[in-house]
Amino acid sequence: MKILVVGGGGREHAIIMKLAESSKVDALYCAPGNGGISKYAECYPVKATDIDGMLALAKELAVDLVFVAPDDPLVAGMVDVMQAAGFRTFGPEKAAAIIEGSKVFSKNLMQKYNIPTAKYAVFEEPAKVLSYIEQENTYPTVIKADGLALGKGVVIAQNYEEAKAAVSEIMEDKIFGESGSQVVVEEFLTGPEVSVLCFTDGKTVKPMVSSMDHKRALDNDEGLNTGGMGTVAPNPYYTDVIAAECMETIFLPTIRAMEAEGRTFKGCLYFGLMLTPNGPKVIEYNCRFGDPETQVVLPLLDTDFVDIIEAIEEERLGELDVCWKKGSAACVVMASGGYPKKYESGLVISGLDDMGQTENCFVYHAGTKVNEAGEMVNAGGRVLGVTATAETLPEALKIAYEGVASISWKDVHYRKDIGQRALKALES
Repeated sequence: MKILVVGGGGREHAIIMKLAESSKVDALYCAPGNGGISKYAECYPVKATDIDGMLALAKELAVDLVFVAPDDPLVAGMVDVMQAAGFRTFGPEKAAAIIEGSKVFSKNLMQKYNIPTAKYAVFEEPAKVLSYIEQENTYPTVIKADGLALGKGVVIAQNYEEAKAAVSEIMEDKIFGESGSQVVVEEFLTGPEVSVLCFTDGKTVKPMVSSMDHKRALDNDEGLNTGGMGTVAPNPYYTDVIAAECMETIFLPTIRAMEAEGRTFKGCLYFGLMLTPNGPKVIEYNCRFGDPETQVVLPLLDTDFVDIIEAIEEERLGELDVCWKKGSAACVVMASGGYPKKYESGLVISGLDDMGQTENCFVYHAGTKVNEAGEMVNAGGRVLGVTATAETLPEALKIAYEGVASISWKDVHYRKDIGQRALKALES
């Protein structure tokens, strides 16, 4: 098979390295790709959101499968266009991708089908939002832009002043564009967070190994929110009992709700969950593999990735055993100094081999490129995800941090405490 992967980050690199393990794959292409991905797949400078350009590329390469990985092209309907042109695809159609594309849609869906989530209200006018927040007078309160906002469209306001500033930025200054035309105001939930990615063919749901993300830029969960500074899998808070409850009250009801709405979801559905004192609740859905959760989940996958993709496309996932390796995985994200704010690009990275890898780890490139001198340089905020697998989480973390220590560039920044919360949970 010849496969074209759409996207150019750490998630796409993890997908490509997993696909490369399959005996069914002859050639891998990626657009736009990045420096690290270029060592495993032929890269083409087509933007992930350029649907016409991507279709032309798929035709030119005569690929057998198009794997659409990022949210933007999925929500914009790239899968529909590829399928209409006769290409097999991985990813939900536009009608199903709305589950991530609109917070208002997903909250209303959960309410209609009794899927547990936080209490919420939807608004189109800033004055009405503020009046509601003032009336409720419970803090912290969560304010979400309706549409896609690069994972940054959520504000947790600690008081009325912060809520007012957030509403003004999202709805009046339109810092997230049209995504802020509507906002959802939610009650603030407490409890351990869990990410569960699920394979689904629209009927059957096969959950992947659970994971725990670390969103804050600095140690001890301090600093600004980022796209994710590291992950571990499995998540120790997510027990077999909780997993069974989630399947019964959240996963299957969601898939059935989408089917009932005429929006059959096929692909990877991400459940962002909060394990509250009142049971598991949905914080958010994503219509694709999470980043950086993919970087710890896929290394633990034992079944041929292509077999799963084909079973989903042919709606026979129920017939396939999806098997996972025993043990744990840990990913530490190495970022540019200053991220998630301003940072310097084009800095030479040392410590990587010819394939952009280091010993005993998977190095997933999120923001790299190869410069004119043939050197690997940083080209983004999150640069590398250094992942290790081992029998236990402490071992996986030790190997991942050894990998991190062997790689460097000017002003490199990473958290030193990835997985510590998970280790405490395991001890208790």
